[in-house]
Amino acid sequence: QVQLVESGGGLVQPGGSLRLSCAASGTSFTLYNMGWYRQAPGKQRELVAEITSSGTTNYADSVKGRFTISRDNVKSTVYLRMEMNSLKPEDTAVYYCNADGFTSPTSIRRIYWGQGTQVTVSS
Repeated sequence: QVQLVESGGGLVQPGGSLRLSCAASGTSFTLYNMGWYRQAPGKQRELVAEITSSGTTNYADSVKGRFTISRDNVKSTVYLRMEMNSLKPEDTAVYYCNADGFTSPTSIRRIYWGQGTQVTVSS
């Protein structure tokens, strides 16, 4: 059974830090691009950061220089993390782990989502 299990959200003061983690298991995720998305109340879900299977990263302009995404491939499981520093109230949202890709070069594309974890930045 495919699972993307997130952890690490919570309440933090402006200027503080949090680390989000996601464990993706149940199929081979080593060829998948992995990412973090977020959705604030009344807004569309947006890409925060992504990392390809080869380690190339991409960030939303709003988080560049503050957030760092990384991944570890352990057999077929991927451990995704995001370090979030200098947090701002506008970073408040539900954060979702995303896996997008292929189990093998000949398989069909699949997209998976985690259940989401709340991040609240407030004094």
